[in-house]
Order: sequence, then C-alpha cells, then structure tokens
Amino acid sequence: MKKRFLSLLLAGAALTMTLTGCGGAGKDNGGAASGSGAGASGAASSGASADSDVAYVKDKGTLIVGITDFNPMDYQESGSDEWIGFDADMAKEFAKTLGVEAEFIEINWDNKIMELETKAIDAVWNGMTLTDEVKNSMNCSMPYCRNAQVVVVPKDKADQYKDADSLKDLSFAVESGSAGEKAAQAMNFNATSVQTQAAAVMEVSSGASDACVIDLLMAGAMVGEGTSYPDLTYTVNLNEANNEESEEYGVGFRKDSDLTDAFNSFYKDAFAAGKVTEIATTYGVQESLIDPQ
Repeated sequence: MKKRFLSLLLAGAALTMTLTGCGGAGKDNGGAASGSGAGASGAASSGASADSDVAYVKDKGTLIVGITDFNPMDYQESGSDEWIGFDADMAKEFAKTLGVEAEFIEINWDNKIMELETKAIDAVWNGMTLTDEVKNSMNCSMPYCRNAQVVVVPKDKADQYKDADSLKDLSFAVESGSAGEKAAQAMNFNATSVQTQAAAVMEVSSGASDACVIDLLMAGAMVGEGTSYPDLTYTVNLNEANNEESEEYGVGFRKDSDLTDAFNSFYKDAFAAGKVTEIATTYGVQESLIDPQ
C-alpha cells in the first residue's frame, strides 16, 4: 500500500510539474503568446473587414451617411431636425432598397476618409467631388451630378469681378478640404478655411471676407433673388478660368465595399423609373444630373 501510495504521489507531482511547465512556457514566451493572440485577432478583424458591407448595414438596421450642411444636397429647414435635399432624399431611397433607415451625421469634411475607415459612417454622400484623393481613398460610385467651383460676391460689386484677374486682391472664404479650397489655391487666392460652404457664404454676407468659392449647385440654391442671400451673386467659374472640365459628384464607400455596386444598381433603376429626376427637380438640380445609361 505504501509503495502504491508513493507511486500515486510521485505521479501527481509529475503532473503538477508538467502543468506548471506549460503555464511557465506561456509566461516565458509572453511576446509569442501575445503575438499569436494578436494574429488571431488580426485574422478576425481581417475577416470582418472582408465581410459584406451590405450585410453589415442590414444587420444593424441603419445606413449611416456622413454629410455637411450643403443646400441643396443636404440641409435642414428652419425649425426642423429632418435632413432633406437631393442627396439626403436619394440616400433615404437607397436605404429603403436595403430594408434599413438612413441616418445622417454631420462630419468634419477634412476627416471624411477616417470617418469611413473607422465605420463611424457607412457612406460620404454630400455633393462630393470625385477628386484623385477621394478616388484613391474610397470606393466611389458612378458619377451622378456635374458641378463647378464659382466665386460668390456681393451683388452690388459683381460688375467689378468678371474674370479671374480681377479677383487676385480679394480675401476669400473656402470650406476646408473642399474642391473650392483647391481651386482657390490653384489661383493663389488669399483664402481662409472655414468649416462648411454655408459658413463661407456667411463670411461674405457679413463682410468678413470679400468673396468665397463654393459649388455651383450650392450657389444656385443659396444666393440671388428668392434665396437666403438675395444680396449675393456668383460670377467667375473657376473650372473654366483654370481650363478644367466640370467636376463630377459621387458617393464614397469603404474600400472594396459591396455597397458601391448596390448603389450603382439602385441609381440606374431609379433613374430609369424617373425617381432621380423627380427628386432632382424638387431641389432644382435636374440640369446637373448625369444619365447612368
């Protein structure tokens, strides 16, 4: 019995040492263990990023759209919390085809790429010009609207500013990170960056800046008779002044996102059914539409 007991005791000690040794190995190779864990986590993250964005959006029940205050594309009427506009209404229609709700979040335009990559938003849908930077950083939809950058000045001074050369001594307000900012830089204008295009227009209205550079579509909706800024008007088209073609708007999704194909299919169908033109006419942008056919 004593020999048997001693054998059992020795066997138990050996097992204990073996288990302790395994635990010790884990501690001694903490870096390797952590690396292995990180690798597993990384693989999971990689798998998650490779998953369908359409499925991701459907699962959470919302399509989160990154926007700025940009009449007539995305804006709120006085006293209302609802986002409307050509882009906002189109986003709502697209969300319906996915069986989800469109949710709008105002973003810092400079951070739009980061907002997409971190999944704070699912799309950038805000009259976004398809620049090389945008196309290299996002999965972009087919273009849906044409646009240009124009100079806005007080109406009573418009006759003084009919060409690019006449603008060189003016102070400008531009939206940070926008096509308007790039156009002003290309012309070597004295420009100050502000948060939004709407803020740039306000700078001119208040007299803080002599002029601003904004999208033609926004200028058509915001300045001139019958608008919020009847004492302002737009004059020089900077795309023409720089011998550049008109710009094109597109929707931005994450790299390799299947939401891009879903949008393109939706847009073609909605255009063929007359829905795109119907919404565009509501906001006066029908002449800028690009036929997907």
